[in-house]
Amino acid sequence: MKNPILEVYFYKTEAGNEPVRQWLQSLNLEDKKRIGEDIKTVQFGWPLGMPLIKHLESDIWEVRCNLRSAIARVLFVIDGKSIVLVHGFIKNQQKISQSDMDLAKNRVKLLRRHS
Repeated sequence: MKNPILEVYFYKTEAGNEPVRQWLQSLNLEDKKRIGEDIKTVQFGWPLGMPLIKHLESDIWEVRCNLRSAIARVLFVIDGKSIVLVHGFIKNQQKISQSDMDLAKNRVKLLRRHS
């Protein structure tokens, strides 16, 4: 197996929580596996584009995961040779909600402040 192009990390809060990891753990096994496979595809295949990866704004990208009964999104940033997963959610509408984008942007800002 070839080496990954990017290392994958979970965004960590100051309290040490990893919200994306916690969200993933709340999902059923099938959905977890699907999202994990999609993230692994990004890790080993970067750079990628649609339909799996979409650039949203500034340095925020999304992994677009089609689950059996829903659509999930995992928002991330590239940090050198790393991908940092900053937010994950089940999509309920056509456009990503402003609150989801604001949360991701805030986490990126905190991440950049500490790196």
